[in-house]
Amino acid sequence: MATTVRPRVEPDAETPEVRRETATVTGNDIVVALGAAVSAIALTVLIFYWLAPFSGLLGFVVVAFGLFLALYATLVWLDGDGPSVRDRVVGAIVHGLAALLLMALGFVVVFTLVRGSTALVHPNFFTQDLTLAGPLEPLTIGGGLHAVVGTLEQIGLALIITVPLGLLCALFLSELRGGFTRFVRTIVEAMTALPSIVAGLFIYATVLLILGFEKSGFAASLAISVMMLPIMIRAADVVLRLVPGHLKEASLALGASRWRTVRHVVLPTARPGLATAVILATARGIGETSPVLLTAGYSTALNANPFHDPQVSLPLATFTLIKSPQPNVVARGFGTAALLLALVLVLFIVARLIGGRGPTDLSKRQQRGRARQSARDLHRFARRSRTQPVPVGEEE
Repeated sequence: MATTVRPRVEPDAETPEVRRETATVTGNDIVVALGAAVSAIALTVLIFYWLAPFSGLLGFVVVAFGLFLALYATLVWLDGDGPSVRDRVVGAIVHGLAALLLMALGFVVVFTLVRGSTALVHPNFFTQDLTLAGPLEPLTIGGGLHAVVGTLEQIGLALIITVPLGLLCALFLSELRGGFTRFVRTIVEAMTALPSIVAGLFIYATVLLILGFEKSGFAASLAISVMMLPIMIRAADVVLRLVPGHLKEASLALGASRWRTVRHVVLPTARPGLATAVILATARGIGETSPVLLTAGYSTALNANPFHDPQVSLPLATFTLIKSPQPNVVARGFGTAALLLALVLVLFIVARLIGGRGPTDLSKRQQRGRARQSARDLHRFARRSRTQPVPVGEEE
């Protein structure tokens, strides 16, 4: 039987290679999404201003988003099959909700900065308190220094209380097993939904009424700690349970105790996640108003002693000032809210710097330092092997 050998055809070197498109979003998808968005906005304007007596920005956004999803699904259905339509519609819902949340966050930040800009442009707002600032005083008199100091001291004391207790409780929940562990985890999960006013009333009844302490920043920090502690415990517990088990098993197999394993393996591995847990707990406590009002009181003067006399915080100052009918006082309230946003941003950056990189994600400087340390260890091992005496019976 004869075998036919086909000649090998060499590709033309001058023919350009066709580039494969690997992008998940094509130009057609962008055109369809833009067309659906423009049509949805136009239909929403027609409904709100011509057909129905609707009003309000929130309603406009909700109706426009619903119409966008309906129009986008229709356009995708005309050009695709069932699975692709479901996939693209779900993707549009996810990305659309994310965009709406970012827009809401941006609106809150921009609105606060714009309303408080009339007070923030004056340098005295950062260096003075409200002792001499009456309701009719201009913005060149008075500021929010007393609220900034109060917030820093209260949240600092709360972190000193919360971080060690929360970390120890999270280690207990992640490293031990048993019925009591499940009981503690249930209590912690229940405390995450605790209303802030209940925490303030608890500290007010126990610390101020029963123990006889006066209203102060320290009492407010205790109430804030009650709110921060369950968030810190839950977040740290989740992070610690994500540490690979083989790392702990290897440490225990080398003879390390459980405490040394936790100290040298578990905590360094989970350090970035623990920094995130601290951020979440701080964000939960730094914006509390009702516990501070019940336990620290309100004062217009600067009080740098958190253990004596009333001490105001930025959320409480904002809540009190924006209720005034005077425009200057309202501007000061929005100015303190802007200071609170800036303070949260600074604390977030500090926490991320303290958290650092992961144990395997080293910078160039850390890699060079590890290489130098490895070279020193190798030299030390070689010198020890040369100076180590030869056991009896092994001499040549």
